[in-house]
Amino acid sequence: MKRIAIQYNKDFNDIDLEMASKILDGFGQSDLVESINWVKKYPYRPITLFNIARSSKSIFIKYSVRGTMLRAIYSNDQEPVYEDSCVEFFCKTPESEYYYNFEFNCIGTCQAAKRKSRTEDVKHLSIDTLAKIKRFPSIGRRAFKELEGMFEWELTVEIPFSIIGLDPDNLPEKLLGNFYKCADGTDSPHFVSWSPIKTETPDFHRPEFFGELIFE
Repeated sequence: MKRIAIQYNKDFNDIDLEMASKILDGFGQSDLVESINWVKKYPYRPITLFNIARSSKSIFIKYSVRGTMLRAIYSNDQEPVYEDSCVEFFCKTPESEYYYNFEFNCIGTCQAAKRKSRTEDVKHLSIDTLAKIKRFPSIGRRAFKELEGMFEWELTVEIPFSIIGLDPDNLPEKLLGNFYKCADGTDSPHFVSWSPIKTETPDFHRPEFFGELIFE
């Protein structure tokens, strides 16, 4: 099983997200999103790195991506951002039947829900709740149609523990989760994960394949 530590940094309690993004380059744990689980049909794999750490109240994740094609047509939260150039974070506590999916396109637009599976008991998070998730995209927030070429972009997000049902003063030993890179609606569709997924067709909504995220 894949494992990564979520290290605590007290400085994240008092700085804005742009500064936290810079600190994440040299602090916390990092890993690659590089598992091509459906290589015959979807062999493309953009270079995707993530860094993860935490403050006393939030998880911070910084994605760094390099690849061909770039699209961000969705600018309103809860639109289908997985069709754009997209990075994702799914997580749950070990004992819970439910997990949370957080999906962001390259300009920071977010789609998120709490659910038992892809289709079972899905509760989309409210727009007011999503507004509490801070985002810092390196390419700005303006939407655009698909562009051809080679692109590099970063996205840093801050997700409060309260949104995923955690008490900041009583965190569990670990979460279970996975990190993804996709772009379903582009000319270079791909479905890449941090923790490998053993299914016949692309399906990120499989918590049985989550890795461990250890709080430190």
